[in-house]
Amino acid sequence: MKFIASSTTLLGHLQTISRVINPKNTLPALDNFLFKIEDGRLTVTASDAENTLVTTMDLVESDSDGLFCIPAKNMLESLREIAEQPLHFEFTADSMELNIYYRNGQFNFVAQDGMEYPQLRPLKNKLGEIVMPASLLYRGIASTLFAAADDELRPVMNGVVMDIFPDNVTFVASDAHKLAKLTNASFHGEAPAEGEEVGASTLIIPRKPASILKNILPKESEDVKIIFDENNAMFVMSDYTMLSRLLEGRFPNYNAVIPQNNPYTVLVDRLAFLNALKRVSVCADPANNLIKLDITNNNILITAQNIDFSTSAEENVECQYDSEPLSLGFKAVFLIDIISNITTPEILLKLADPSRAGLILPSVNEESEELQMLLMPMMINRS
Repeated sequence: MKFIASSTTLLGHLQTISRVINPKNTLPALDNFLFKIEDGRLTVTASDAENTLVTTMDLVESDSDGLFCIPAKNMLESLREIAEQPLHFEFTADSMELNIYYRNGQFNFVAQDGMEYPQLRPLKNKLGEIVMPASLLYRGIASTLFAAADDELRPVMNGVVMDIFPDNVTFVASDAHKLAKLTNASFHGEAPAEGEEVGASTLIIPRKPASILKNILPKESEDVKIIFDENNAMFVMSDYTMLSRLLEGRFPNYNAVIPQNNPYTVLVDRLAFLNALKRVSVCADPANNLIKLDITNNNILITAQNIDFSTSAEENVECQYDSEPLSLGFKAVFLIDIISNITTPEILLKLADPSRAGLILPSVNEESEELQMLLMPMMINRS
């Protein structure tokens, strides 16, 4: 069997799907890419048993169909330094020998039987199927993924929740200290069947597949089809298909923890505030990463100190605020994460007393969107 593929096109597809492969796999076959040549197209599969990513590309030329596995690491390292040019593949099924010829040389690999590669498991009892713009899915994941937990004791928190309602879709992630929620009202899911609860379609996408989708979706211009059953979801894109096992369990009621009536509102330049936080947080105590915000008339005083090393820092940032003075403490890295994931020139801080969660919001939401970020405060020493 012989076929010809573009080196840069093939490398781009392989690099994308290689993100799903674990450094150490329990099944040796999962260290490989599965190559399938059929009707002049190449389909490559990568998997870690929980998640499977498949990509398809056109071949320059192909003389027959075939199926084989090749070590992913070797393939990537071989192609990475090759400039754009046709790659000529020759595969001999009897000896499992694969030769790859390029302009100035060749690679020789021993392939493996493609039939030994784990098969893509089908969805058992399909519960739903929706079609969503790739830009909307990307926006939902990119705006919330940073807030997902990494906690073995609460695995249901280790991902992005996608709640599909008849009149909107909501993306949420939280680690119990910070929370990010994006609601888009331009998307309309299917109405639930009689007797079902509104919002019954809930997918909890684990961190790893959510991160892979975040990497792929900016390259997609077409809609994404999402098919799901009780335990799995399949994301079908123009050149990629990903099957992911969903997190099981009930995600906490996120709406119950979002404050509705924080009385104090601060409007501040996002970049000025963010850069000041980064500078001052260098002197925060590594044990708690605490920074203190003293908010007075049109000014935020940011302070941090490390008593053990006798270091401290403070910086003033102008803002719009004319209510009573406030003093609050936050974990610096969490506050920086939140503000870094808002894109508007200005942000709103909706605050209450030092013991209640603060809301960090964009000054203006995108059309049909509502983005909310929540951060729990830290106790500050009043002495």
